[in-house]
Amino acid sequence: MIYHFVGIKGSGMSPLAQILHDMKLRVQGSDVEKYFFTQRALEEKGISIFPFDEKNITEEVTVIASNAYADDHIELQRARELEVPVYRYHQFLGEFSKNFTSIAVSGSHGKTGTTGLLAHVFGEDAATSYLIGDGTGMGREDSRFFVFEACEYRRHFLSYEPDYCIMTNIDFDHPDYFKNVDDVFEAFQQFSRQIKKRIIACGDDRLLRKLETEIPVTYYGFEEDNEFRAENLRVGSEGTTFDVTISGRPFETFSISSFGDHNVLNALAVIAAAYHERLPVHVIQRQLVSFKGVQRRFSEKRLDEQIIIDDYAHHPTEIRATIQAAQQKYPKREVVAVFQPHTYTRTEAFLNEFAESLQMADAVYLCDIFGSAREQKGNLTIEDLRRRIPNARFITEESIGQLSQHPTSVLLFMGAGDIQKFEKAYEQIAAAVDER
Repeated sequence: MIYHFVGIKGSGMSPLAQILHDMKLRVQGSDVEKYFFTQRALEEKGISIFPFDEKNITEEVTVIASNAYADDHIELQRARELEVPVYRYHQFLGEFSKNFTSIAVSGSHGKTGTTGLLAHVFGEDAATSYLIGDGTGMGREDSRFFVFEACEYRRHFLSYEPDYCIMTNIDFDHPDYFKNVDDVFEAFQQFSRQIKKRIIACGDDRLLRKLETEIPVTYYGFEEDNEFRAENLRVGSEGTTFDVTISGRPFETFSISSFGDHNVLNALAVIAAAYHERLPVHVIQRQLVSFKGVQRRFSEKRLDEQIIIDDYAHHPTEIRATIQAAQQKYPKREVVAVFQPHTYTRTEAFLNEFAESLQMADAVYLCDIFGSAREQKGNLTIEDLRRRIPNARFITEESIGQLSQHPTSVLLFMGAGDIQKFEKAYEQIAAAVDER
């Protein structure tokens, strides 16, 4: 049998394919021919990627289909004709996760960073397979734990019944699907009833506090009424150090090589999960400080005297967190935000919030809106956002050279579309200048 992935380059599909391959199963897939960073790991592992073609579907395959493609896709139509098994991504993942002690990570923000850190910590103590939404996956046939992201979009996480679940927050996102924040809350409420052993939830989030569950909930956060609490934060050039108390009693001191309150909260969630599974404290401490991050989450490089940071931030809450982290790490540098809004529906729903969050930066450049095939464009343009931000400038790949006006700054390239093409265009311009 061969597992054939329709849309194998997806941020969840790619790591799932890697996991099955690592477990010595036969894997292949198909996708559009445009390059995505998620395909690099597939290529490194020798997993075949074909252009979409109904000939890819034969009687010996089991199909795992990305949710980005509808049932009328040519390969899915062919699969039905041949009557081969077809699973949607979330359906297959839900069944697969039942083979392990599973730890899901859900929340409107912070899933990927928390999942990556959780896998890094647990994998040091016991055999752990993991699926991270940055396109990273690893499978071990002898796994005790399976760590994975559980996305709320279209309520897909209702296909999962994990043993544990970390819930980072509940916020209004995906306005193309959810009606409002109450609709999002109801999805999380339903999901919470499917978790078997324990929920580890950020107690600083007012909506997470409202969840009604029959299983134990461990709350973590900065506020006094949390069982796991981070105190005495110290920010230095190498990262952040903080003390942890459990039910008001001193526990241990931990350090992370990252910045921003959101990263402390992510670490605190992992500490709580590791504590409940009795991981040794010294292992938790060592793995927290050695974690290098995940792809497209505050990924840094230097370009002459400038610092370039690539980040997936595409919601006002995430933009605030990313800018805060940059300001903490580089307090003496100008922070320049280069932002590409992702989808017209999200941009319109959070127009004022985007403007407010971006104004935390010292300078703002806006790229055109990256639309989705699932939505109508309407009358909204990037100008609607630019007018709300004093001195913000519109920028294209051709005019990206303007960023050289900030020679010692931190350039934050943020977005969930193809913001990386703007970053690459600027790097090429800067390299050409250096050669002259």
